[in-house]
Amino acid sequence: MSIFTTESVIGVIGAGTMGAGIAQVAAKAGHPVFLFDAAEGAAARGRENVAKGLQKLVARGKMTAEDVDALVGRIQVITSLEEMAPAALVIEAIVERLDVKQSVFGQLEDICSEQTVLATNTSSISVTAIGSTLKRPQNLVGMHFFNPAPIMKLVEVISGLDTKPEIADAIFDLSASWGKKPVHAKSTPGFIVNRVARPFYAEGFRIFQEGGTDTETIDALLREAGGFRMGPFELTDLIGHDVNYAVTSSVFAAYYNDQRFLPSLIQLELVNAGHFGRKTGKGFYDYSEGAEKPAPSTAADADKPNTVTIEGELGVAEPLVALFEQAGIEVVRTEGDGCIRVGDATLMLTNGQFTTVRAAEASNRNLIHFDLALDYSQSTRIALAPADKADESAINKAVGLFQAAGKAVSLIDDIPGMVVMRTLAMLANEGFDAVNQQVCNEEAVDIAMQGGVNYPRGPISWASEVGLARILHVLRNLGASYGEDRYRPSPLLLRKVAGGRQS
Repeated sequence: MSIFTTESVIGVIGAGTMGAGIAQVAAKAGHPVFLFDAAEGAAARGRENVAKGLQKLVARGKMTAEDVDALVGRIQVITSLEEMAPAALVIEAIVERLDVKQSVFGQLEDICSEQTVLATNTSSISVTAIGSTLKRPQNLVGMHFFNPAPIMKLVEVISGLDTKPEIADAIFDLSASWGKKPVHAKSTPGFIVNRVARPFYAEGFRIFQEGGTDTETIDALLREAGGFRMGPFELTDLIGHDVNYAVTSSVFAAYYNDQRFLPSLIQLELVNAGHFGRKTGKGFYDYSEGAEKPAPSTAADADKPNTVTIEGELGVAEPLVALFEQAGIEVVRTEGDGCIRVGDATLMLTNGQFTTVRAAEASNRNLIHFDLALDYSQSTRIALAPADKADESAINKAVGLFQAAGKAVSLIDDIPGMVVMRTLAMLANEGFDAVNQQVCNEEAVDIAMQGGVNYPRGPISWASEVGLARILHVLRNLGASYGEDRYRPSPLLLRKVAGGRQS
């Protein structure tokens, strides 16, 4: 039985965007809410901002004016922490400073009941550390919402070393009753989302740093082939490079400089220059008035081939065959190792090697890698990476084939793992490592990455569809290509593949 009811008073400390949003969520669920902020007038402004935001829903017919009045009426502005005494749950959404959070919770322990649950919305500070100075650390739990709290579904329920399991379970159930998608996690650096998401930025930055292609093409490939809402350069411009770089640096330091979390020198240069992204008018892109966003690199039109030969099964790329047929191209199927032959070109899904290295091993100068797509039947763009010695005529044949299948083609330099495949492999690997280290379970990884940062699919689920053996092969080839520990496979991924798990 839940320890909370709709009559339970929910206290929220901090009335900024996040705190006011959490107050709105709790009030919408029917709870009386006490909203406090140490800055004079901030709590009242936070309540007013909730009302203004909800009026937009009234204008769109999503809420009635009466419902808005009732919701806002359940949010009571208080002017001192002492007024939090009746609260069954107090959630803090204040500055990310350990000493400040410890001080506030210490005061609340003297004000509130011994049964009051204290929750921190911290995104980066150890819940265990926050609780270390408290008299009742067993009542402290992480309740990490994502911005904007009324819209984003995910809540990471973080257990510190002393958090009672019943408390974490009660917060999990409460979050679900508020219409959220909660996940359990241990208090470790980055929790789930801020840990697993690091490769999304890091691999894009590295591809750009190594001249694989430009920022706008990487972003376009991750959107139009990978199904992500934004690419890493657009997204970090939106988040702010000061914030994103600080989080990466924090996770890197917390994991004792593990190379998987290595911050980007390119991003550091932006931070040093004060080019934080949208909020400063310049980041990877120019946001000044009248500035136009550059277009991604797209190959010129090439002739549609008459025939194509499919050797063996293409696995996750099999939907391409139907697209070729729909384009009026004669498809010939033969036995083989899973490749596409058109004219002198041989096309293969990237395996994490340099195309040039794989071409040399196969004595096939006209080998061309193509990148992964979330859904080949629906994606609108594809990346091709020819071997260094590939003939221009072979490249044109490959371009014409994919254009006939309805894809904009981006020719990129020969980069191991390309863009989408490399990104997914590293995201899934980090997800498996979080599971291996008992931070959470596989389902929580996928729920967290979809609900917290809007990934098109959970990385473990997507990697399973591609094939875990293939993902492991890509990681091993990335490791061999770079000679770096950064690409080491998670022990759990190794175990899953060795145990025969294909998906």
